[in-house]
Amino acid sequence: MTHFYSRRAPALDRSLVAITTAANYTRVWLAIAGGLALFGGARGRRAAGQGVIALAIAAAVANGPAKLLVRRRRPFHRSQPALIHMPRSTSFPSGHSAAAFAFATAASAELPPLAPALLPLAAAVAYSRVHTGVHYPSDVVAGVAIGIGAGAVARRLTASARSQDAGPHAGGWRGEMAGKVPSAATGAAR
Repeated sequence: MTHFYSRRAPALDRSLVAITTAANYTRVWLAIAGGLALFGGARGRRAAGQGVIALAIAAAVANGPAKLLVRRRRPFHRSQPALIHMPRSTSFPSGHSAAAFAFATAASAELPPLAPALLPLAAAVAYSRVHTGVHYPSDVVAGVAIGIGAGAVARRLTASARSQDAGPHAGGWRGEMAGKVPSAATGAAR
């Protein structure tokens, strides 16, 4: 942890506190999802929906069973206090990191041009949790893994739901029957 504390500098500290604060309660990810839904067309809406589903999965895993199983105390250094208010929850895994990578993974999988913006933002959120002194690096690594997994699960769930909505024949009943019903022009008997 002292390695991370040695990187502290007022301008960097302010930036990372702002990033980690914006990610509280998944606000930044929900704001991005809202923007995608409003201005991103059909693919933007799908990316936003997939990202929000991934957020829900990541939150359920990271803030539920994972925190209850490990129960790791938050870092404490008398000489280097946390830059933000210390959360009351246990430290492992990082819920912020899980949410960040869940949304970034899922939304970028649906709309790949988002990746160059979302993945560095997710990495900045994850790093901010260690830099501000509220998580150990291993908490963040576990959160990132949970987030990537949640993104992959959300991608599978939404792909499965889309294929079920399309039914066994993408053309629907009319597409299915088009090959079976003879037209008047070709005659009824062949």
